[in-house]
Amino acid sequence: MDELDRVMHYLAKLPGLGPRSARRAVLHLLRKRETLMRPLADALGDAAEAVTDCSVCGNLDASDPCHICRDEQRDGAVVCVVEDVGDVWALERAAAFSGRYHVLGGLLSALDGVGPEDLNIETLVTRARAPEVKEIILAMDATVDGQTTAHYISDRLAGTGISITRLARGVPVGGELDYLDDGTLTQALKARREV
Repeated sequence: MDELDRVMHYLAKLPGLGPRSARRAVLHLLRKRETLMRPLADALGDAAEAVTDCSVCGNLDASDPCHICRDEQRDGAVVCVVEDVGDVWALERAAAFSGRYHVLGGLLSALDGVGPEDLNIETLVTRARAPEVKEIILAMDATVDGQTTAHYISDRLAGTGISITRLARGVPVGGELDYLDDGTLTQALKARREV
């Protein structure tokens, strides 16, 4: 059982999977050995060899610069700053943004010992000084760490002459006012706009 225990051990380290979920996943993979397990193992090996961080924005891709940075159809005047690569994928899935990205690699957190030197902030400051950049969108989570990081970046970019914006906060599509928390309602009222 050493091989099975090893696979379950590593699968259990994935977000959202615990020991029981990992055990179920391993059983499913073993039942589909030829059609799922072997191709998955090959794909994981290929990805481990080929995928790298983009030297421009920090996205993950098989090429450097990544496909987003190489895309000449994207608007280089607008850079959306995100915490992690998963945020890039979420924004791309929504297909609502056609500019470029900058991945910080985390958020400032005094409790976790994450300071500015631990994040991809200096390269953002350098990118912001490029003549084609006109706007930086700070797309951080609405958490204390997200707000702290956004404030720090705003201070670092002060005086560059570029527009620094934040994502709007407030009532989600399909949301009912009665079910929203006080903070969300307050942000929605502050971020209101003309119809």
